Order: sequence, then structure tokens, then C-alpha cells
Amino acid sequence: MGSWLIIAILTGLLLILFASYLLLRYDIRMMTKQLDGIIENFGTNEIVRTSTHNRSLSKFAANINKLISVFKQDQQRGIAREVNLKQEITNISHDFRTPLTSMKGFSELLSDPSLTESEKKEYLAVVQKKIDHLINIVDLFYELSQLNSSDQHMLIEKVDLNQTVIDVLLSFYDEFEKKQLEVHFEESTVPPILADQKAVSRIVANIIQNALSYSKSTVTIRLTEEGGYIRLHVTNDFESIDAAQVERIFDRTFRMDGSRADGQLGLGLHIVRQLIGNLGGQAVADVDGDTFTLEVSFRKWGS
Repeated sequence: MGSWLIIAILTGLLLILFASYLLLRYDIRMMTKQLDGIIENFGTNEIVRTSTHNRSLSKFAANINKLISVFKQDQQRGIAREVNLKQEITNISHDFRTPLTSMKGFSELLSDPSLTESEKKEYLAVVQKKIDHLINIVDLFYELSQLNSSDQHMLIEKVDLNQTVIDVLLSFYDEFEKKQLEVHFEESTVPPILADQKAVSRIVANIIQNALSYSKSTVTIRLTEEGGYIRLHVTNDFESIDAAQVERIFDRTFRMDGSRADGQLGLGLHIVRQLIGNLGGQAVADVDGDTFTLEVSFRKWGS
């Protein structure tokens, strides 16, 4: 009687083990089928599911789902990069085509023998301006390519921000005069900053260039000291800007509504944020009515 009971128990255990094996095998087969479906339609939100309560298999399925999630996130980032790249190519094509078309037109006009000397000088001035604009475009793209390059090394040293702002402003004097913009620089005695001189000069130049492009009548520049930072504030009046645009103003592919009309490339402020980030500071923008303010924080020397 005891031996039959043992046989019956063992037989029952074998049947349970066999059933568990079949269920496990069936679950693995279903998981494989789910994976095949996910691979074929990778854009879907499907994940691998298991109907068993086997801890090892459940953990295995969870790890597979983590991998799927990582790959899908990478796929989405890749799609976003592709969209941005197409937009940048479109922008670049327009930025080069516009001045080149203008240069071609004026150069053809210069061949007209009936032109007066004053007209020739006027057309040549336009061509020269377009050439300068193309050079600026090339310079911006070169800087953009160098931002995260391993070959780009910054020389961190003591920099006089007040003097740098004055030097950059003087270099834009003629352009401010041509646009008849009032420039107010509120000079103040602030400590030097800890930065790379070339990077600081580019940051200030890009901010001034942005103010030149979009100001209606006035530009105000001031420096303040707060904690361990020296802050550069540049404020100008603006014809049309809203909070939604301000949130995206540092994006590489973003352009203001008037940027194409002015022929200005929308990379300047993106480069500002990247450079100041590399220097351990930050750049923020704000709008109040028709007033636009850009604030850049530099680390103070010795802080």
C-alpha cells in the first residue's frame, strides 16, 4: 500500500513537471512569436508578455522589454535627428541661395555699359555686403561643427568682460549707425570672469548681432554681479515675439518670423547657449510686452 502511494505521488509530480514544462515551452514559443511581430512592426507600442508565473521567465521578459524600450527611444531620437537635419539642409539651401541669387543679379547689372559710376558703386556695395554675409554663414557653421569637437580646447583664464563688451560694441559701430539704433551701455565695475577669451567674444558678438537683427530702435546692455556669477543683460525692443518663441529661441533649427527677411542665420543664439554651457554658465531669454531680454551668466574669477 505504501509503495503504490509513493508511485502515485511520484507520477503526480512527474505529470505536474511535464505540464509545467509544456506550459513553459508554450510560453517561450508565444514570446518568440510576439518578438517576431515586434521586429516586423517596430513602430508599434507592443511589448513581450508572459502568461506563466515563472520568476526567471518573467524577469527575462522584463529585460527584453527594457531593451525594446531603449531601441524605440533611440529610433525616435534618430527620426527627430533626421527631421532636424532635413530642416537644417532646407535652411542652409535658402541661406546660400538668397545672397548668391542677389549677387548674380547685381553682377549682371554691372555689365550694363549705360550704368553711371555712382550706380556701379552702389551695386558693388550690395555685392560686397552679400559676400560678407556668406562669409558669416560659413564662419557660423564652422563654429557649430567645432562646439563639441575633441580638437576644440578652451583656454580658461581671467577675462575682463566689461572691456570685451566695449571692444565688440565698437566693432559693430557702423552697423548700429546704419540701422539708426540707440545703444546704451551701462558701464559698471565688475570683477573679471573665469572663461575663454575667444568664446566670450563670440558669445557677446552673437548676442549683439541678434539685437541688431531684431531691434526696432534701442538696445540696452548692462553688467551685474550676483553671487559667484557676472551677468550680461542685453535688452531690446521687438516688433513681434511671444512666450512660445522664447522657449525655443536657443534651438538650432528655430528661426524668428523675420529672420529670413533680414537674411540672418538662426544659429547665433544656439551657439551662445552651447558655449556658455561649456564655460559652466547659462543663457536665458525673457519677453515682457515688446521688450526682449537675453541674460548670460559667466562664472566669476576666483569663485
